[in-house]
Amino acid sequence: MNTAAKRLSRARALESVVRDISRDVILPRHLKSTRQKKNDGSLFTEADLESQRMFAEALPGLAPGAVLGEEMSPEQQARLWAEGRRGLWCIDPIDGTTNFANGVPFFAVSIAYLMDHEPRFGVVYNPVTDECFYAAAGAGAYLNGAELPLREPAVRLSDAVAGVDFKRVSHHLGDELAVRPPYYSQRNFGSSALEWCFVAAGRLDVYIHGGQMLWDYAAGRLILQEAGGECAALDGGDLMAGPAVKRGVIAAASPGLFQQWRTWISSHS
Repeated sequence: MNTAAKRLSRARALESVVRDISRDVILPRHLKSTRQKKNDGSLFTEADLESQRMFAEALPGLAPGAVLGEEMSPEQQARLWAEGRRGLWCIDPIDGTTNFANGVPFFAVSIAYLMDHEPRFGVVYNPVTDECFYAAAGAGAYLNGAELPLREPAVRLSDAVAGVDFKRVSHHLGDELAVRPPYYSQRNFGSSALEWCFVAAGRLDVYIHGGQMLWDYAAGRLILQEAGGECAALDGGDLMAGPAVKRGVIAAASPGLFQQWRTWISSHS
Protein backbone atom coordinates (compact mmCIF):
# COMPACT_ATOMS: atom_id res chain seq x y z
CA MET A 1 0.00 0.00 0.00
CA ASN A 2 1.50 3.35 -1.03
CA THR A 3 1.67 6.43 1.20
CA ALA A 4 -1.46 8.09 -0.21
CA ALA A 5 -3.47 4.89 0.18
CA LYS A 6 -2.30 4.54 3.78
CA ARG A 7 -3.42 8.09 4.50
CA LEU A 8 -6.81 7.41 2.95
CA SER A 9 -7.17 4.28 5.08
CA ARG A 10 -6.44 6.35 8.17
CA ALA A 11 -8.96 8.99 7.07
CA ARG A 12 -11.63 6.32 6.87
CA ALA A 13 -10.64 4.99 10.30
CA LEU A 14 -10.89 8.56 11.61
CA GLU A 15 -14.34 8.86 10.05
CA SER A 16 -15.47 5.88 12.12
CA VAL A 17 -14.17 7.41 15.37
CA VAL A 18 -15.78 10.77 14.59
CA ARG A 19 -19.14 9.16 13.84
CA ASP A 20 -19.04 7.14 17.08
CA ILE A 21 -18.20 10.07 19.36
CA SER A 22 -20.69 12.32 17.57
CA ARG A 23 -23.41 9.74 18.14
CA ASP A 24 -22.55 9.02 21.76
CA VAL A 25 -21.39 12.42 23.05
CA ILE A 26 -22.45 15.30 20.79
CA LEU A 27 -25.93 14.50 19.47
CA PRO A 28 -27.40 13.58 22.90
CA ARG A 29 -26.43 17.09 24.07
CA HIS A 30 -27.90 18.90 21.04
CA LEU A 31 -30.52 21.43 22.27
CA LYS A 32 -29.53 20.62 25.86
CA SER A 33 -26.26 22.56 26.13
CA THR A 34 -25.96 26.16 27.30
CA ARG A 35 -23.54 28.58 25.67
CA GLN A 36 -20.68 29.84 27.83
CA LYS A 37 -18.00 32.42 27.03
CA LYS A 38 -14.26 31.99 27.17
CA ASN A 39 -11.91 34.84 28.09
CA ASP A 40 -11.43 35.70 24.40
CA GLY A 41 -15.20 36.05 23.91
CA SER A 42 -15.64 32.87 21.87
CA LEU A 43 -18.31 30.37 22.85
CA PHE A 44 -18.24 26.83 24.13
CA THR A 45 -20.61 24.31 25.65
CA GLU A 46 -20.25 21.29 27.89
CA ALA A 47 -20.53 19.19 24.74
CA ASP A 48 -17.41 20.85 23.29
CA LEU A 49 -15.40 19.98 26.39
CA GLU A 50 -16.61 16.40 26.73
CA SER A 51 -16.21 15.55 23.04
CA GLN A 52 -12.72 17.07 22.99
CA ARG A 53 -11.79 14.88 25.97
CA MET A 54 -13.08 11.79 24.17
CA PHE A 55 -11.20 12.65 20.98
CA ALA A 56 -8.00 13.29 22.96
CA GLU A 57 -8.25 9.74 24.30
CA ALA A 58 -9.11 8.08 20.97
CA LEU A 59 -7.04 9.83 18.31
CA PRO A 60 -3.46 8.89 19.30
CA GLY A 61 -4.49 5.27 18.75
CA LEU A 62 -5.00 6.04 15.03
CA ALA A 63 -1.73 7.93 14.50
CA PRO A 64 0.96 9.10 16.93
CA GLY A 65 0.80 12.69 18.10
CA ALA A 66 -0.59 15.04 20.70
CA VAL A 67 -4.08 16.53 20.32
CA LEU A 68 -4.29 20.30 19.85
CA GLY A 69 -7.88 21.41 20.44
CA GLU A 70 -9.78 24.67 20.31
CA GLU A 71 -10.87 24.22 23.92
CA MET A 72 -7.31 24.62 25.25
CA SER A 73 -5.40 27.59 26.61
CA PRO A 74 -3.26 29.54 24.12
CA GLU A 75 -0.18 28.45 26.08
CA GLN A 76 -1.06 24.77 25.68
CA GLN A 77 -1.77 25.23 21.98
CA ALA A 78 1.53 27.02 21.36
CA ARG A 79 3.52 24.34 23.16
CA LEU A 80 1.88 21.47 21.27
CA TRP A 81 2.35 23.26 17.95
CA ALA A 82 6.05 23.80 18.62
CA GLU A 83 6.50 20.15 19.57
CA GLY A 84 4.24 18.66 16.91
CA ARG A 85 6.18 18.53 13.65
CA ARG A 86 6.41 14.74 13.73
CA GLY A 87 2.68 14.29 14.22
CA LEU A 88 -0.13 16.47 15.59
CA TRP A 89 -3.89 16.22 15.75
CA CYS A 90 -5.73 19.54 15.25
CA ILE A 91 -9.38 19.41 16.28
CA ASP A 92 -12.45 21.55 16.66
CA PRO A 93 -14.90 19.32 18.54
CA ILE A 94 -17.90 21.44 17.53
CA ASP A 95 -17.45 24.05 14.81
CA GLY A 96 -20.56 26.23 14.84
CA THR A 97 -21.22 26.30 18.57
CA THR A 98 -23.91 28.98 18.31
CA ASN A 99 -25.78 26.88 15.76
CA PHE A 100 -25.36 23.81 17.97
CA ALA A 101 -26.67 25.51 21.11
CA ASN A 102 -29.56 27.22 19.29
CA GLY A 103 -30.76 24.11 17.47
CA VAL A 104 -29.63 25.15 13.99
CA PRO A 105 -28.68 21.85 12.29
CA PHE A 106 -25.46 23.17 10.77
CA PHE A 107 -22.39 22.38 12.86
CA ALA A 108 -19.54 19.94 12.53
CA VAL A 109 -16.68 18.04 14.05
CA SER A 110 -13.46 19.05 12.27
CA ILE A 111 -10.25 17.02 12.71
CA ALA A 112 -6.97 17.01 10.78
CA TYR A 113 -3.75 15.08 11.28
CA LEU A 114 -0.62 17.13 10.55
CA MET A 115 2.98 16.22 9.80
CA ASP A 116 5.54 19.02 9.48
CA HIS A 117 2.62 21.37 10.18
CA GLU A 118 0.76 20.35 7.01
CA PRO A 119 -2.52 18.36 6.96
CA ARG A 120 -2.09 14.77 5.76
CA PHE A 121 -5.65 13.55 6.25
CA GLY A 122 -8.80 14.97 7.78
CA VAL A 123 -12.53 14.69 8.40
CA VAL A 124 -15.39 17.17 8.71
CA TYR A 125 -18.65 15.63 9.88
CA ASN A 126 -22.15 17.07 10.35
CA PRO A 127 -23.88 14.58 12.69
CA VAL A 128 -27.36 15.97 12.03
CA THR A 129 -27.28 15.47 8.26
CA ASP A 130 -24.89 12.48 8.54
CA GLU A 131 -22.60 14.02 5.91
CA CYS A 132 -18.95 13.13 6.35
CA PHE A 133 -16.37 14.90 4.21
CA TYR A 134 -12.88 13.44 4.29
CA ALA A 135 -9.62 13.62 2.37
CA ALA A 136 -6.05 12.36 2.36
CA ALA A 137 -3.10 14.12 0.75
CA GLY A 138 -2.59 12.67 -2.71
CA ALA A 139 -5.68 10.44 -2.50
CA GLY A 140 -8.62 12.77 -3.21
CA ALA A 141 -11.60 14.09 -1.27
CA TYR A 142 -14.92 12.41 -0.60
CA LEU A 143 -18.40 12.87 0.84
CA ASN A 144 -19.81 9.65 2.30
CA GLY A 145 -17.68 7.73 -0.20
CA ALA A 146 -18.56 9.83 -3.28
CA GLU A 147 -15.60 11.62 -4.85
CA LEU A 148 -15.64 15.42 -4.72
CA PRO A 149 -16.60 17.72 -6.30
CA LEU A 150 -20.23 16.68 -6.71
CA ARG A 151 -20.86 19.28 -9.40
CA GLU A 152 -18.81 21.46 -11.70
CA PRO A 153 -18.31 24.96 -10.30
CA ALA A 154 -19.22 28.14 -12.10
CA VAL A 155 -16.82 29.21 -14.82
CA ARG A 156 -17.40 32.95 -14.45
CA LEU A 157 -17.35 34.84 -11.16
CA SER A 158 -20.57 36.58 -12.16
CA ASP A 159 -22.34 33.19 -12.10
CA ALA A 160 -20.84 32.07 -8.77
CA VAL A 161 -22.58 31.41 -5.47
CA ALA A 162 -20.37 32.81 -2.73
CA GLY A 163 -19.89 31.97 0.91
CA VAL A 164 -19.32 35.34 2.62
CA ASP A 165 -18.90 36.20 6.31
CA PHE A 166 -19.51 39.95 6.20
CA LYS A 167 -18.92 40.71 9.87
CA ARG A 168 -15.25 39.70 9.78
CA VAL A 169 -14.05 41.45 6.62
CA SER A 170 -13.04 45.11 6.52
CA HIS A 171 -15.81 47.69 6.33
CA HIS A 172 -14.70 48.83 2.89
CA LEU A 173 -14.50 45.36 1.40
CA GLY A 174 -17.76 44.39 3.10
CA ASP A 175 -19.49 47.41 1.56
CA GLU A 176 -18.13 46.52 -1.89
CA LEU A 177 -19.31 42.90 -1.52
CA ALA A 178 -22.76 43.98 -0.35
CA VAL A 179 -23.40 46.87 -2.73
CA ARG A 180 -21.50 45.79 -5.86
CA PRO A 181 -21.12 42.03 -5.55
CA PRO A 182 -19.21 40.34 -8.37
CA TYR A 183 -21.07 37.06 -7.87
CA TYR A 184 -24.60 35.82 -8.53
CA SER A 185 -25.68 35.14 -4.93
CA GLN A 186 -24.30 34.87 -1.39
CA ARG A 187 -24.72 32.53 1.61
CA ASN A 188 -23.42 32.33 5.20
CA PHE A 189 -24.07 29.25 7.33
CA GLY A 190 -22.21 29.74 10.61
CA SER A 191 -19.78 26.81 10.44
CA SER A 192 -16.45 27.58 8.80
CA ALA A 193 -15.43 23.94 8.49
CA LEU A 194 -18.59 23.00 6.62
CA GLU A 195 -18.35 26.06 4.39
CA TRP A 196 -14.88 24.93 3.23
CA CYS A 197 -16.39 21.55 2.42
CA PHE A 198 -19.28 23.12 0.56
CA VAL A 199 -16.76 24.80 -1.74
CA ALA A 200 -15.01 21.46 -2.18
CA ALA A 201 -18.32 19.82 -3.09
CA GLY A 202 -19.31 22.57 -5.55
CA ARG A 203 -22.23 23.75 -3.41
CA LEU A 204 -20.44 27.08 -3.09
CA ASP A 205 -18.21 28.39 -5.85
CA VAL A 206 -16.14 30.97 -3.95
CA TYR A 207 -15.56 31.80 -0.30
CA ILE A 208 -14.27 34.60 1.91
CA HIS A 209 -13.99 34.82 5.68
CA GLY A 210 -12.22 37.60 7.55
CA GLY A 211 -10.91 35.72 10.58
CA GLN A 212 -10.37 31.99 11.09
CA MET A 213 -8.16 29.99 13.41
CA LEU A 214 -6.12 26.93 12.48
CA TRP A 215 -8.76 24.43 13.65
CA ASP A 216 -11.41 26.19 11.54
CA TYR A 217 -9.67 25.26 8.29
CA ALA A 218 -7.00 22.60 8.87
CA ALA A 219 -9.26 19.79 7.64
CA GLY A 220 -11.43 21.84 5.28
CA ARG A 221 -8.44 23.31 3.44
CA LEU A 222 -7.10 19.83 2.69
CA ILE A 223 -10.53 18.61 1.55
CA LEU A 224 -10.86 21.60 -0.79
CA GLN A 225 -7.37 21.20 -2.26
CA GLU A 226 -7.84 17.47 -2.83
CA ALA A 227 -11.13 18.27 -4.60
CA GLY A 228 -9.28 20.56 -7.02
CA GLY A 229 -9.93 23.94 -5.41
CA GLU A 230 -7.53 26.69 -4.39
CA CYS A 231 -7.21 28.92 -1.34
CA ALA A 232 -4.98 31.55 0.24
CA ALA A 233 -4.73 33.86 3.23
CA LEU A 234 -6.50 37.14 2.58
CA ASP A 235 -3.34 39.07 3.49
CA GLY A 236 -1.03 36.78 1.56
CA GLY A 237 0.44 35.24 4.71
CA ASP A 238 0.97 31.61 5.67
CA LEU A 239 -2.25 29.78 6.54
CA MET A 240 -0.28 27.23 8.55
CA ALA A 241 1.56 29.81 10.67
CA GLY A 242 0.30 28.35 13.94
CA PRO A 243 -2.65 28.20 16.32
CA ALA A 244 -2.37 31.75 17.66
CA VAL A 245 -2.78 33.45 14.28
CA LYS A 246 -6.23 34.48 13.08
CA ARG A 247 -6.32 34.63 9.29
CA GLY A 248 -8.68 35.98 6.70
CA VAL A 249 -9.14 33.40 3.95
CA ILE A 250 -10.30 33.25 0.36
CA ALA A 251 -11.03 30.13 -1.64
CA ALA A 252 -12.65 28.90 -4.83
CA ALA A 253 -13.74 25.57 -6.25
CA SER A 254 -11.42 25.77 -9.28
CA PRO A 255 -8.10 27.47 -10.12
CA GLY A 256 -9.65 29.63 -12.85
CA LEU A 257 -12.41 30.88 -10.58
CA PHE A 258 -9.90 31.49 -7.79
CA GLN A 259 -7.87 33.81 -10.02
CA GLN A 260 -10.97 35.84 -10.88
CA TRP A 261 -12.02 35.99 -7.23
CA ARG A 262 -8.58 36.99 -5.93
CA THR A 263 -8.19 39.66 -8.62
CA TRP A 264 -11.55 41.20 -7.74
CA ILE A 265 -10.84 41.17 -4.00
CA SER A 266 -7.39 42.72 -4.51
CA SER A 267 -8.84 45.55 -6.59
CA HIS A 268 -11.64 46.27 -4.08
CA SER A 269 -9.81 45.96 -0.76
